[in-house]
Amino acid sequence: MSEKPLITVLTGAGISTDSGIPDFRGPNGVWTRDPAKEKLFTLQNYLADEEVRKASWLARKDSPAWTARPNAAHEALADLARNGFPLRVVTQNIDGLHQKAGIADRKVIELHGTMFTVRCVECGARTTMREALDRVEEGEPDPSCTECGGILKSGTIMFGEMLDPDTIDRAAQVAAACDLFWAVGTSLTVEPAASLCAIAAQAGARITIVNAQATPYDPLASTIVREPIGEALPKLVQTLLQEYA
Repeated sequence: MSEKPLITVLTGAGISTDSGIPDFRGPNGVWTRDPAKEKLFTLQNYLADEEVRKASWLARKDSPAWTARPNAAHEALADLARNGFPLRVVTQNIDGLHQKAGIADRKVIELHGTMFTVRCVECGARTTMREALDRVEEGEPDPSCTECGGILKSGTIMFGEMLDPDTIDRAAQVAAACDLFWAVGTSLTVEPAASLCAIAAQAGARITIVNAQATPYDPLASTIVREPIGEALPKLVQTLLQEYA
């Protein structure tokens, strides 16, 4: 039996829609239906406008991600790890569903951070999102930092905010090192995440793109799948498991 290939999977919002978490740019995406909501995700607006922050805290409190469970696509990737495939997941998502499916935290690179933490933009103090939301529910519509009084924000990357350089470097390394690179549920329009496809292709990896709409990186792919992700990804995984059984 040949050695199992190293697989790097880049996942976007599309992989979590079957878990009840809407994407942003798809036909029924959050921003497609209500473009004004993009303000809630823009750092400049968030810092400058208390009303934007209040709306953001309410959106966080009501997020479907709190009760979301991994779907068939998340479980399929976890099956690869459980069957001994060297796997790394680079995700643009903040919902933690890859880890909930059983993929070890050390194998998941969260490009845009996690919704489960909160950071002060002034002093950098960190706390849990649950603690901050408890304060919202107790009557603080825009809770401030208990250390310095500064503005609190989710531990996620907003528009206008730089990605952590160490995190993107790790992502580039696993893209360059893999044999198979799968881009799943991502429009591949947000950089630098999208350019991981090019890094993998230049290093000789075979590219597979699973997404409902065309992407700018489709010409690099040897396989393009337009089927629903919850059906397509389990099929891809099952084929690979059988090939290396």
